[in-house]
Amino acid sequence: MEKKVSLWQIFGVFAKIGAFTIGGGYAMIPLIQAEMSRRGWISEEDLPDIVALSQSAPGVMAVNISIFAGHKLRGFKGSVAATLGSILPSFLGILAIAMFFTAFKDNPWVERAFKGIRPVVISLIAVPMVKMAQKSCKNWWTWSLAVAALVLVAFLNVSPIYIIICVLVLGGSVTFYMLKKIPGQAGNDEGQAGNDKGHTGNDGMMEGQ
Repeated sequence: MEKKVSLWQIFGVFAKIGAFTIGGGYAMIPLIQAEMSRRGWISEEDLPDIVALSQSAPGVMAVNISIFAGHKLRGFKGSVAATLGSILPSFLGILAIAMFFTAFKDNPWVERAFKGIRPVVISLIAVPMVKMAQKSCKNWWTWSLAVAALVLVAFLNVSPIYIIICVLVLGGSVTFYMLKKIPGQAGNDEGQAGNDKGHTGNDGMMEGQ
């Protein structure tokens, strides 16, 4: 990063993101992608890692995303600035709703407005998920895992906990197998190189005779 990002910049950007995040932490993802990628603060490859870490850590996902993204920009101080920026608009909004919502909660216009927001929130969540899948799934077996996880969670009501555990075990097993295979392959290569040298020596002796 050529120019150091100020804490006020981080606070301002995340306050803007927090003010327009409707629908939970996942709805924050397209706003983070748009605001931070446009400024060159994160790359498209960094976003899936930040989301994965935010999902793995305990707590509210929107706050976790702010912590990890802010830390990437300015360390601990960046995490504090980003977190304060993301939660302050929500806090003030909830406070205002708690004070005045009872006066208009049964208003038909308000009910229609919230019903209209719901499909928009779904699209805001779906678009970055598809983009991250395109970046993360680079071959047939990664696409197979993604589709299988989607089917298990969406249609068979399998807990994501079991899927994550199975994928961790599968990934660890494959990694262990590959690491175990590499030294053997190196030994085979050395043996083949020794055989080649032996053949070369035998050829030299044949030529000398």
